[in-house]
Amino acid sequence: MVSILKKKPQKSSQIPRSQRKFIDLNNVNLPDYTAEVKSTFKVAEIYKYEDIINMSDFVYGGNIILFDCKAISNEDMLMKRITEEIKSMGRDINGDVAAITKDLIILTPKGIAIDRNKIRGSY
Repeated sequence: MVSILKKKPQKSSQIPRSQRKFIDLNNVNLPDYTAEVKSTFKVAEIYKYEDIINMSDFVYGGNIILFDCKAISNEDMLMKRITEEIKSMGRDINGDVAAITKDLIILTPKGIAIDRNKIRGSY
């Protein structure tokens, strides 16, 4: 009978930890991937309606924007105006808009969809 709890024998080709050589990553020339970046993820804090207008350049520039509206989340009329403006910007760029929480709204450009299903961890 083969036991699955037996300790595996060490391979003779395995180098002991004290004799391993490490590579200094500062000396390694890696390709520059920043040239390929087409959009960035930005977080925008909203304190008044005019802040949304100031964010429009980032939205129309193809960035992913997370709007943090915590400072005004208690003002229902202002939140409604801001939400409608964000939805309007989303329609303009054929993007996707979703509320994550009561005071967090995300807007993505065309080609990036927001999955509404949460990934839940176990507890």
